[in-house]
Amino acid sequence: MMRTRPLKVALLGCGVVGSEVARIMTTHADDLAARIGAPVELAGVAVRRPSKVREGIDPALVTTDATALVKRGDIDVVVEVIGGIEPARTLITTAFEHGASVVSANKALLAQDGAALHAAALDHDADLYYEAAVAGAIPLIRPLRESLAGDKVNRVLGIVNGTTNFILDKMDSTGSGYQESLDEATALGYAEADPTADVEGFDAAAKAAILAGIAFHTRVRLDDVYREGMTEVTAADFASAKEMGCTIKLLAICERAADGQSVTARVHPAMIPLTHPLASVRGAYNAVFVEADAAGQLMFYGPGAGGSPTASAVLGDLVAVCRNRLGGATGPGDSAYTQLPVSPMGDVVTRYHISLDVADKPGVLAQVATVFAEHGVSIDTVRQSGKDGEASLVVVTHRAADAALTGVVDALRQLDTVRGVASIMRVEGE
Repeated sequence: MMRTRPLKVALLGCGVVGSEVARIMTTHADDLAARIGAPVELAGVAVRRPSKVREGIDPALVTTDATALVKRGDIDVVVEVIGGIEPARTLITTAFEHGASVVSANKALLAQDGAALHAAALDHDADLYYEAAVAGAIPLIRPLRESLAGDKVNRVLGIVNGTTNFILDKMDSTGSGYQESLDEATALGYAEADPTADVEGFDAAAKAAILAGIAFHTRVRLDDVYREGMTEVTAADFASAKEMGCTIKLLAICERAADGQSVTARVHPAMIPLTHPLASVRGAYNAVFVEADAAGQLMFYGPGAGGSPTASAVLGDLVAVCRNRLGGATGPGDSAYTQLPVSPMGDVVTRYHISLDVADKPGVLAQVATVFAEHGVSIDTVRQSGKDGEASLVVVTHRAADAALTGVVDALRQLDTVRGVASIMRVEGE
């Protein structure tokens, strides 16, 4: 039997995502009520600009006093889609203190203060759900927290930022440069006026922190994630990648160490073989590979951003939290029982593609090979081309620790025959 008293929802933020959440709550009200077991009512909408016309939203619900809204006491669920650290953090904790559960899409806040927010939710017997914080509409958080709860996840590898994937895909398919591809992404609305958070990897790093923490049941904060942007990737890098049968993607990679005693989390551009499923992820789409002991390899794919996809994830969480509310229970909370340390990037082992500008004369290759050998880095392949006294030398290594490769590069720069290091790219997915 359906409960007639509605569950009341407060919406913090009514931008692209928030307005879509409000629209779906209104247009799909009957279906949501049937799925939850009670009607849901939009009880208030906190915004910064109350004078703005918001189609489909009763102006009487709009307020600029978000604090008063979450303190009302009759609110069952607070949906936070304003982003940023403050005032979102204070509003969420205040909502818990006044009896509400929270659905959030705030990746930056969760990556920085997820543990404290989970603790606050637990203290007040409330839910904290955030499927929309990572990979938009793609169900990823819930499978990791629930479906794979009985398995051991060893690796999470994926494309978690649609803007960067659009830019790199455009560079790959058309041969255009970074700036030209960024300009097109901006014109099409895929990139913000200030794209720094995307192209420098901050957005992906926040998502990597969240994914690593859930996958490995340990504490991983944004500061633990190695981050390298993609602004230095060139058309020449793509040409080199194609010669290797690869393409280039900005990847978020979270791994459990082989001995199981530590984890790593990193975001950086990488070459991946064209045979790898991630190589075929085009445009602004996201895709994430999860590797687990029993389940094997799983791939999650779909639109990773935008109003409707993100709102879909928010509404899925809203239904789950409302069901918990009716049942007098809470869903899975924070799980950090393993307390595994996060290893520094220097300990990460992978393959490398290094392009060098060198003098075109006898003995250069021998000098370069000696440097690699002295640092314990094994060479897989070498390709050399050049004329008129200048040459290009491309070295692809076997797997080596990042710290060892750093030593190699420092030593190469000391050679008189090495004019410069044109690019260094990790090779993943093999």
